[in-house]
Amino acid sequence: MKKYYQLLEKLPLFYRFEDHELESLLKCLNAKYAQYKKGQFLLMAGDTVSWVGIVLSGSVQVLKEDVQGNSMILTELGTGDLFAETFACAGIEKSPVIVVANTECDVLQIDYRRIITTCSSACVFHSRLIENMLRLLAQKNMLLNSRIDIVSKRTTREKVLAYLELQRAQKQSNRFDIPFSRQQLADYLCVERSALSRELSNMRDEGLLEFSKNHFVLLNTD
Repeated sequence: MKKYYQLLEKLPLFYRFEDHELESLLKCLNAKYAQYKKGQFLLMAGDTVSWVGIVLSGSVQVLKEDVQGNSMILTELGTGDLFAETFACAGIEKSPVIVVANTECDVLQIDYRRIITTCSSACVFHSRLIENMLRLLAQKNMLLNSRIDIVSKRTTREKVLAYLELQRAQKQSNRFDIPFSRQQLADYLCVERSALSRELSNMRDEGLLEFSKNHFVLLNTD
């Protein structure tokens, strides 16, 4: 797991931690390293949430199923992203979502109880860690608000534009790749794939954008 220390030091959760501090902290947190194959489930809806996950390599998707068994993609997480921290810190014992490996991935699992409570030795790391976690939760809340803003749009075009504008802002470029296939993007936007494909074609014909697979170029969306 030491090969990932350089990555971990750059993550917001471990902000202001030095290399030697990180090693001691991970032991204190009872951190465990796990590998998953593509399509393997990390969490199922109803599973007990006992750990917070950090994606070390690869990517995972967070899904929500309705009563008919239809899946909606809530988000896709890549290297350095956290998951399940909201449920753990909110005291939600059973996972309301599914987390599945979108590719082969390595994941760091941390006992959430050891994040939110100080250890018996009252090490100086914990106050810093809790502060970082609170900051992360606030940032996640802002991202959730962005997602709500996207899916609450009335038309397919408005949803597509809102999502692509968000991607442009995050990537700080008119040219960017999105992490979704067409079906995955349709699920994320809560629209039918045929309606999405039709709207993308219309927008391309109108000179608003160009695209090839998951690569997009925004031209003029004003």
